[in-house]
Order: sequence, then C-alpha cells, then structure tokens
Amino acid sequence: MATYFLGPVMGFVLRRRNITCLHASAVEMRGRAVCFCGDAGYGKSTTAAAMALRGHPVLAEDIVALEESGGEFLALPGYPRVCLWPESVSMLLGQADALPQITPAWEKHYLELDGTRAKFSQEKLPIGVVYLIAPRSGEENTPRVEKLSPREAFLGLVQNTYMNWVLRREQRANEFETLCRLVQQIPVRRIVPHAKPEKIGGLCELILRDTASVLAPPSGSPSPSLR
Repeated sequence: MATYFLGPVMGFVLRRRNITCLHASAVEMRGRAVCFCGDAGYGKSTTAAAMALRGHPVLAEDIVALEESGGEFLALPGYPRVCLWPESVSMLLGQADALPQITPAWEKHYLELDGTRAKFSQEKLPIGVVYLIAPRSGEENTPRVEKLSPREAFLGLVQNTYMNWVLRREQRANEFETLCRLVQQIPVRRIVPHAKPEKIGGLCELILRDTASVLAPPSGSPSPSLR
C-alpha cells in the first residue's frame, strides 16, 4: 500500500493542491536539481539511479514537485529510494537480484538512499536544468543531448507533467503559465539514449559534461523567449 501512497496517491494529492509536478526524477549536481523527464519506461529512474551510484544524491523519483519562490523554481525532495525494474538493476549492478524487492508479490526492486550505495538529498534545491528523455535509439550518434527552443521545451514539459488529466480547466491554464515562466528561466534539453543497456555509462558521462556547461553559463546571457 505504501508504494501506491508514495506514488499515484501522493501525485493526485499534490495536483489537487495546485502544485505543479513533473513526471520526472531528479538528482543533485553542483548544488542544483537536475531533472530527468519522460514517459513510463523511458529511463527516468534508471538514469537517476545510475547518477546516484556515481555519487550524486537523488532528490526525487518519478514525481518532482515544483515550488516557485522569489522568481526561482525549486524542486522539492521526495522519499529516500529509487524503484527499479529487474532489467535496470541488472544493467546497473550486473544481476537482477542485486537489490531487494519492494514486496514479494511484485518484481520491482528498490535502491535505498541511505548512504550505503547511494545518498538522498533532503533539502529543496533550485532547478538547474531539465532533460526530456526521448525514446532509445540505435543510431551511431547516441547517446546525445539536443538543445531545444523554448517553444519545444514548453510543449515537451506540457506532455510530462504528472497526472495532468486530473486538473480542471483553470488549473491547467495556470500550469501553462507556470511552465512558460520555467522555460524562460531554466535550460530544457532533450536526451536521446542508446538502445544498448551497456551504453548507460556513456550517457552518464554525457550528462556530466553537459551539466558542467549548463550550470555555469557565461555572464550576460540573454533570457530566452517563447517567440
């Protein structure tokens, strides 16, 4: 029951309280929240777990609740574990049963963020960058990161807010305005992962290089426009 209360039920409560939530996982990097957005099965949790195993604390998994304060967007901490399917556990740790199951009646496993293998980030953090995860590809130039226009970023985020179907019309309109402000302030990029599981290490290295440049932008850069 706790699995559902921490997932869909919590998401439903947050949305009914007018809190914008991304269907995403987030890790702490350079004192900022780095979010990985995507549909179910696209690798949000797997990417967060891979980064966690490389020393970057996880802030939230599957649901990233947003707070807008003083003109800044913050990501709020979730709960200290990452839920993973057996194939993801095998990809990251070499064997499917390397992590405990959430419950004996379900095949999904979890990575505990207790500081043993991975850490949990307990404080809300300003969002540094949002990555939209695209479907896996077998192309030679993957994994890769693609820059998006603010308009493309907005449309991508609209599709990746959590439980947006529960919102009333006025709530959805307010959410659109929130996302417009977000893409004007925060870089949003697309990640195209490789289809082969063994490429996860290359994806992590790519993210590390990209965030190093994104989180340290040159001074005097103009703010993007939706036009």
